[in-house]
Amino acid sequence: MARALLVSLVSCLVAIQEARLISRCDLASVLHKEDLDGFEGYSLSDWLCLAFVESNFNLSKVNENADGSFDYGIFQINSHYWCNDYRSHSENICHEDCKELLSPNLLSTINCVKKIVSGAGGMKNWAAWRLHCAGRPLSYWMTGCYKG
Repeated sequence: MARALLVSLVSCLVAIQEARLISRCDLASVLHKEDLDGFEGYSLSDWLCLAFVESNFNLSKVNENADGSFDYGIFQINSHYWCNDYRSHSENICHEDCKELLSPNLLSTINCVKKIVSGAGGMKNWAAWRLHCAGRPLSYWMTGCYKG
């Protein structure tokens, strides 16, 4: 029992250590520079809310889904449709290696999310955005941040 608890604790510490977090305002700045403010009608606040509800601003988050696919990065982009993780069948619509979606420079991620929101459904492709962000006042996400 004690050994199992120790292994569990060490696993948690390793996971915490591996997390690469970006601040809300730093993310807003990057997204602004990459022209996501107003892209397909979505504000920076929409993107910040999405990043928070999907990954808590964790650039390195990977999550396994019940269907065997994986979600990658700050926006939890799914391997079944959008990127190739070489583990399962992928449509790879973004023409991207899923590991690139974990890069701290975010360029691969931003190019991919632009494809996602330009298609059918827009941000509604993310269930968490539909549940926690859509139709709600979101301007507070930009509080204290500057767009420059």
